[in-house]
Amino acid sequence: MVKFDPKIHHRRSIRLQGYDYSQAGGYYVTIVAWHREFLFGDIVNQEIRLNKVGKIVEWEWLELPKRLSYIELVTHVVMPNHFHGILYIHENVGATRQGQAISQPNTVPSQIITPESMDGSPLPRGPKPASLGAIIAQFKSRVTKRIWKFPEFKSTPIWQRNYYEHIIRNEKDLQNKTDYIEANPSLWDEDDENPVNVI
Repeated sequence: MVKFDPKIHHRRSIRLQGYDYSQAGGYYVTIVAWHREFLFGDIVNQEIRLNKVGKIVEWEWLELPKRLSYIELVTHVVMPNHFHGILYIHENVGATRQGQAISQPNTVPSQIITPESMDGSPLPRGPKPASLGAIIAQFKSRVTKRIWKFPEFKSTPIWQRNYYEHIIRNEKDLQNKTDYIEANPSLWDEDDENPVNVI
């Protein structure tokens, strides 16, 4: 197996400057396992066979709308060392950090975050509530806590620090991303996340 090289394997997540990731719309996300290790299962006959860890990843993803009523899941796939999913954030609905739905107009422009507020006090850290970043952070955290209950995984890193996102622009874009996700297991041999493909 190819050894992990952060210079080669690092996936840079490019956020759109000034874009409010809590506004209504569709989002495609990719989340990669720590050092691209095969934590979640194997590909057998071009199909994913999830192990107990991979089943936790899938279960927690499917549970998201039960806790966060402002999101809707479209499709997903758990791969041996990464995860792809598409979700929608519903219009004019947000959430507090506790996950309770509140009214949130989507016409408010995103604010520029500076190290300090005007009076010198530190600004809150972490992703904006009800944003894509907050949703993914919660998902990754819940998966990690459940996996850590297995003694062999206790305190072992599960995820790479960041994630990759793509804003769904239109129906064609949605169909392309959906097709890619659904075909991902059958295309594993050519997948960029498959370490054997790193040159």
